Amino acid sequence: VSWGNSLLDLLLPQEPLLDINYPNPFNPSTAIPFALPSGQEVHLDIYNLLGQRVRTLMTGYLDPGFHTIVWNGRDDAGRSVAAGLYISELRTGDFRQTRKMTLLK
Repeated sequence: VSWGNSLLDLLLPQEPLLDINYPNPFNPSTAIPFALPSGQEVHLDIYNLLGQRVRTLMTGYLDPGFHTIVWNGRDDAGRSVAAGLYISELRTGDFRQTRKMTLLK
């Protein structure tokens, strides 16, 4: 019997992905899942609709696999942000993906 792929290759994601946060809408916090096919530098940021960065959730190296980071609805200074629409952005190398999130109060 010959296996074309290792079990690890079958379990790891095949491409990077920023999944839909849950719950959405949310109050006071939401989980943001994403997948990495290989270990790499990751930047996960939250922006308001004016394009201003509100919070940096992750910047640094992560191993391949499935990850989840929780955003507590606060900015980088620790202040609660206003209710409304926000954008999560995942950047890794040449990959970039965004998702809309709704914070209700």
